[in-house]
Amino acid sequence: MTTLADILRGIEGGVFPDPDFGISVVPAPSPRDTCVVGLTGHIVVAADVSPEWIAEHLDLGDLAAPLNPPFLFASEQLTGRALNGIDAMLLAPAVSDPAERAGLTGDLTELTDTDHPRIERARRYRDDVRAYVDPDGGLVLVGRGLTGRYECALEVPEGVRGRGHGRRLARTARALVPADAHIWAQVTPGNAASTRAFLGAGYLPVGSEALLVR
Repeated sequence: MTTLADILRGIEGGVFPDPDFGISVVPAPSPRDTCVVGLTGHIVVAADVSPEWIAEHLDLGDLAAPLNPPFLFASEQLTGRALNGIDAMLLAPAVSDPAERAGLTGDLTELTDTDHPRIERARRYRDDVRAYVDPDGGLVLVGRGLTGRYECALEVPEGVRGRGHGRRLARTARALVPADAHIWAQVTPGNAASTRAFLGAGYLPVGSEALLVR
């Protein structure tokens, strides 16, 4: 049986589901994670629901419907979860050059303050979270999120915004995972500054996701 992990690993390798205007229903990847993923010409519902329930609640072929409020609300009611938002999914390969990796990470300090609010939030959705600060107070986090994929998040201090700091942090995240890995970022579409930072750091948009959380 195809799993969401299979699909995401395929995307990391440049292989996407066929744009057949279809809907794939796969099991929820973990007790923590349930989601709807929108890709070009294809939707993936990763939840413990039956194809029959999907057919009752969706007009197959309408690729907007699975990420619209009526279906997401029905999914909340069925699963007892709450929608955490609809984000763009961006993806980049790790920085593999040893010299560049060292240059990007050399001035970072790892945070051990587990009470930091951004770290606390990250640990609700990710495992093995690591957080680092740079000399300007920028924060970059990496962890294992949906299906165990590497995910990152950034925080740029207000006083240094607009100077390319977010772009540098986003590229730094690419140097904090194994050199043969990929890293994902989930960005609220309305956050134009964050979107520009990740695009400028070499991330590419590959789809959208709606995460349903307990």
